[in-house]
Amino acid sequence: MIIRTILAASAAALALAPVAASAQTMLKFAHVYESSEPYHTCAVAASDKLLAATDNRYGIEVFPASSLGKEVDINEGLGLGTVDIIYTGQLFAGRAYGPIAIGGAPFMFRDYAHWDAYRHSDLFKELSEGYEKATGNHIVSLTYYGNRHVTSNKPILKPEDMKGLKIRVPNAPLYMMFPKAVGANPTPIAFAEVYLALQQGTVDAQENPLPTIQAKKFYEVQKDINLTAHITDALLTIVGGPTWNQLSDADKEALSTVLQETAECATQQIIDKEKELAAWFEEQGVTVNEVDRGPFIEATKKMHNGDMATWDQETYDRLQAIQ
Repeated sequence: MIIRTILAASAAALALAPVAASAQTMLKFAHVYESSEPYHTCAVAASDKLLAATDNRYGIEVFPASSLGKEVDINEGLGLGTVDIIYTGQLFAGRAYGPIAIGGAPFMFRDYAHWDAYRHSDLFKELSEGYEKATGNHIVSLTYYGNRHVTSNKPILKPEDMKGLKIRVPNAPLYMMFPKAVGANPTPIAFAEVYLALQQGTVDAQENPLPTIQAKKFYEVQKDINLTAHITDALLTIVGGPTWNQLSDADKEALSTVLQETAECATQQIIDKEKELAAWFEEQGVTVNEVDRGPFIEATKKMHNGDMATWDQETYDRLQAIQ
C-alpha cells in the first residue's frame, strides 16, 4: 500500500513538472485601494491581456487594500524588487523626485481637460524621465483619481470654516499645502487607518474624491461633503527598476500598452462615478455642499511657488500654459 502511494505521488509530481517549468512569471501589482474600486478591477483584468501579449511569459497578480504595505512601503518595495508594479500618488513619488509632484498640488489644474492635456504632454514625459533617472523606476501611465473634496461634520463653505480644523492628509508633505493655506491643521495618517481616526475623533475631517469616500465608507462617519475640488488628483502606475530592466524590449512595450489601457479603464469609470455620486450620498443622508472655490483658490495659489514647492518656476509656467 505504501509503495503504491509513493509511486502514485511520484507519477503526479512528474505529471506536474512540465507545467511548472513552463509557468509564466506573475508580476506583483500592489496598491492601497479597495478591491471594489476601478483601480483594482481594471488591474485584475490586465493580467489576461498581458498573458496574451507576452505568449504567457508574464501575468499580473494584484494585491489591494495595503495588503503588501502602506503607500510608503510599496514605493520602497519597487527598488527592492519586493513588488513589481504599484499605483501611487504623485506626491509620494515626489519624495524621490520633487518636480513630478506638481501634478498633485492643490488647484494646479483649471479643470479635467487641463489635467488630461497634461498627462499627454511633453512636460509629463520629461518629468517621468527625470523620476526614472532619480530612482531607476519607470512610470508607464497616469490614472485619473478624481477631484479631492473635504469631508467633515460641519459645512465648509469658505476658507475661514477650515481654521483650526484637524484634517487627515496622506503622509506626503505637499498634501499639507491646501490645509495650511486655509488655516487648518493637517494630520498625516495612513490610508488604512483613516476610517477609525474619523470614527474616534482623532481627526475632524479628511479629503478624497467621491468614489474613494464611497469605497472607504467615510460617509458613515462624516456628515458633510464639501465640494472643494482642491486637487485634480491622479495615480502614477510605476514599474520597479529591477523588474523593468529584466524585460525584453517587446515585453516592455506589451506591459506599457496593457498598463496604459488599464489607466484608461479606471479613468473612465471614475469620471462616470463622479457624475452620479453626489445624489447617491444625499440619499444616504449626507449633506453635499456646493462651494465657491474662488476664495480657496486665491488662498492656495499664493503658496504654489513658495517654500513648499518642489518644482521650479519654469516647470510651473509650462504646466499653466498647457491648453
